Amino acid sequence: MNIKKFEVGPLFENCYAIYDENAKQAIIIDPGDEPDLMLDFLKENDLNVKYIICTHGHFDHIGAVKEIKEETGALILLHEKDLEIYRKSPEVAVQFFGIAIDPQPEPDRLIQDGENIKFNDAILQIIHTPGHSPGSICIYMNGNLFTGDTLFAGSVGRTDILGGSMKELLDSLKKISSLPGETVVFPGHGPKTKLEIEIKTNPFYHEVV
Repeated sequence: MNIKKFEVGPLFENCYAIYDENAKQAIIIDPGDEPDLMLDFLKENDLNVKYIICTHGHFDHIGAVKEIKEETGALILLHEKDLEIYRKSPEVAVQFFGIAIDPQPEPDRLIQDGENIKFNDAILQIIHTPGHSPGSICIYMNGNLFTGDTLFAGSVGRTDILGGSMKELLDSLKKISSLPGETVVFPGHGPKTKLEIEIKTNPFYHEVV
């Protein structure tokens, strides 16, 4: 299984493609903007997209869902507790950031904590990690953790927005700390890191009890 990162949009959001070269299939995580970057990559590698998984519903993580869905027919997956935020994202993007995005298609399926999504030989484990938003999730696969805006290298996602909660975020950090220390963290913004590094050095982990 391979992982390709795309840094897109005015907020430099990380979108990821998980893909199987042999099966010619892919999953797109958080297509936030610049859909042509992803679509060109998919075409160049002759990849069919099975799922679009949104770690949460904020506009910078979902702004290209519509285009990817229309071009690939992939199923959109989102945690049920972020559905309202997902639906209101175009309004929020304009109101607070002056950025226009289209309304996005309704999710094909609402996912829950502990759900396992089979992707060829891999299993993607959905971990509900509220705090940045009520329905934020992390996705664990084969020693890799896609954290959205729950955990960054040296920081965490903001909690001073609608549905945010620092208490819930700290509980979520504690929850994912039970994963193996060598887990590679692929965050929604910034560089990748390792979970053991964040547990030791991230100042927000120092508040986890």
